Amino acid sequence: MKGKDFYNVAVYLRLSRDDGIYGSGAESNSIRSQRNLVCSYIRKKDDMEIYDIYVDDGWSGANFDRPSFKRMIEDIEAGHVNCVIVKDLSRFGRDYIEAGRLIQKTFPAFSVRFIALDDNFDSLTADFNEKTLVLPVRNFINDSYCSDISKKVRSHQQAKREKGDFIGAFAVYGYRKNPENNSQLLVDGYAAGIVKKIFAWKIAGFSSLAIAEKLNGMGILSPMEYKKSKGEKFSTGFVTHARAKWSSVAVKRILANEMYTGMMVQGKNEKASYKVKRLAEKPREEWVRVADTHEAIVPAEDFEIVQKLLAIDTRASAGKAGCHMYTGFLYCGDCGKPMSRRVNRYKGKEKVYFICPSRNKGLGCTRHSIPEEELKHLILAGLQQHLALFLNKSYVLSQIEEMEIKFGEAELFSREIQRLHKEQEKFMSLRTSLYEDFKQGIITGEDFKDFRKIYEIQYQAAEDAIRQQEDTIQNLFKAGITAGANLEKMKAKIEITELDRNILVTFVSRVLVYEDKRVFLELRAKDMFADILVLADYLDCNVECQGGKVQS
Repeated sequence: MKGKDFYNVAVYLRLSRDDGIYGSGAESNSIRSQRNLVCSYIRKKDDMEIYDIYVDDGWSGANFDRPSFKRMIEDIEAGHVNCVIVKDLSRFGRDYIEAGRLIQKTFPAFSVRFIALDDNFDSLTADFNEKTLVLPVRNFINDSYCSDISKKVRSHQQAKREKGDFIGAFAVYGYRKNPENNSQLLVDGYAAGIVKKIFAWKIAGFSSLAIAEKLNGMGILSPMEYKKSKGEKFSTGFVTHARAKWSSVAVKRILANEMYTGMMVQGKNEKASYKVKRLAEKPREEWVRVADTHEAIVPAEDFEIVQKLLAIDTRASAGKAGCHMYTGFLYCGDCGKPMSRRVNRYKGKEKVYFICPSRNKGLGCTRHSIPEEELKHLILAGLQQHLALFLNKSYVLSQIEEMEIKFGEAELFSREIQRLHKEQEKFMSLRTSLYEDFKQGIITGEDFKDFRKIYEIQYQAAEDAIRQQEDTIQNLFKAGITAGANLEKMKAKIEITELDRNILVTFVSRVLVYEDKRVFLELRAKDMFADILVLADYLDCNVECQGGKVQS
């Protein structure tokens, strides 16, 4: 029969990745070593018997939110266990405050004996100094070790982020980790195709909810289910069904992810401390962004268009999957409010027009009414007129592809640069002759100083203008005016005969309607058009210079 001081022992074993020996093989060896040490000790004791062995393998000691540890506490509270034995205090936990509270308050309250073998600590025989001085100091050392490890891990991860290495546990949907280098992302052909469709549907006017319903209707696996189908042990807090489906939130998450442009974006969240599990979102300007680390799935210009569409209300009308063609584009030119679509039905006929809603709300603006057909005609005519100028300069595209421009030779393409160089020579000559004029008494000493200062200022102004001209040319050619993708895409759409949402999204940022039915187009690519015209002038100048047509 068991005596009064017989102990039902909880053997607690723990190992985390922070301990430096975690991994295949090393993991089981360390746990086995702890188990053998504790069990060997218990076998030599006649008053002890193992009630259960509690193992937290791969769990940090920074806190006590561990599955087996919590199960052990439940058994203690139920009265099944009255002794806890660990290899050492660090296996028990590295949070010195919580560890001290458990050992010095919780365990005694339940008459539980605590033993840490390698630290020679036994709560049954420990004196006052061991309990109040030695034990807290050892727990504090363990806690400090955990803090130091956490700082080193953070520093290492930050260095990898800034280098452009991927450090996430799972690749973003549309990519997969390189089997030969886990820090590199490769395109997942199938999932990347779905991502492209999602962006294309958004640009075409579909709402995020409509895209989600379309994907579910096609039987496309959601990102979570797709990862599971690939054998990845993926879990998320966003699951609401037995089988996760596409949702508007999941679609928006993809549409807002800059990773699809080839930009590595990491460090969006961080823990306040190694003791706190909850992640806090960091300001956008503190994210780590590294360009061109992996192949892009979505062109950067399409991504920018989608971000602007996400910022406006593109909800679909009742019973329709997509929004109206002008949704998010049409604004009152006077008060700046989005125009409202109205439909008049009379004797079986339907008339659609747009109005400024401010008047109906008593905000002082006028109606600004314009019929849909008239609006469509004006927008189409405006685009055709503007693009006709671009078509006249379209030879620039072939010129860019054929020419290899050296930045140091930029001046060869600018008549303005040649003129500025001549101005510089003139100012230099004038400044040089000033001293001779002063010596011969033509000008006074005060005039000499004044004129020299004026010529120096004019010389520097010409120098700055030359640098600005060269920088303009360098930027145009360096970016290729985004010639490859941007211009080819626009060239395919440039001869427009019919207006649709794709054309509107590609070329137009906003459409402003004024009271007298004037329509003003804010072009999305206005800067690029301006660059093309500037480059065309440079190329024309180069041809003239080489042909000897430029007069000095």
